[in-house]
Amino acid sequence: MIPTIRDHRSVRNFESGRTIPETLIDRLLEAAVRASTVGNMQLYSIIVTQADSPVFGELGPCHFNQPAAVSAGALVTFCADVHRFGRWCRQRGAEPGYDNLQWFVNAVIDALLASQNFSLEAEANGLGICYLGTTTYHAAEIVRILRLPRGVVPVTTVAVGYPAEPQPPLTDRLPLEAVVHRETYRDYTPEEIDRFWAAREASEETARLLKENDLPNLARIFTERRYTTADNLHFSRAYLDVLRQQGMFEFELKDREEKTE
Repeated sequence: MIPTIRDHRSVRNFESGRTIPETLIDRLLEAAVRASTVGNMQLYSIIVTQADSPVFGELGPCHFNQPAAVSAGALVTFCADVHRFGRWCRQRGAEPGYDNLQWFVNAVIDALLASQNFSLEAEANGLGICYLGTTTYHAAEIVRILRLPRGVVPVTTVAVGYPAEPQPPLTDRLPLEAVVHRETYRDYTPEEIDRFWAAREASEETARLLKENDLPNLARIFTERRYTTADNLHFSRAYLDVLRQQGMFEFELKDREEKTE
């Protein structure tokens, strides 16, 4: 296995104030754009916000001012983008039909593939990275701050910078048999579920979390503290609103128009 993959860890504390040279940023971006892409359409855009930019400070609250977001050398926002390809089509007399869910999903895949290339190249060059899932939570604010046109939707943000010492330990992963299926999906028995999570549930980290949260098991920390139903529904509705605002659900309007004709 490539060491960069094997040794990956999320870095949440960076050397604050240390900028990343533009030549190095360009190297990471060149790796990003070599990622696989649907139809060679590159349905993504990448917005780089260096720590010395005034925009950087505006983005912090969108990510709850978490340490990775405020101490990074740069925040790199990866967006699903059907806007640019649509403009090219129209300038060539071709009418694009990409303002719909199918092509939003394609653009999300493109953006995430590019972000992974970017991240691997960053780690190979001695930088640390952390994916910020909060991008979709406050997508409307990010759209405003980054001035994203219709057809462009933020998908994820990679905080990148020089890791502060000490380095965080490697995080555990479920065993291969927990996530790999052969030929068809095979559902899990209760005994398998218990076995797959046994090591994680028995870890010192889990013991600490249970004590801090005063809860009896790790699953309830996820459902009652980290990702609650109320929050999930709130942010889902907010992101759907952004998709409609950014024109990704135009097919809904077209369907309604066709039904009323």
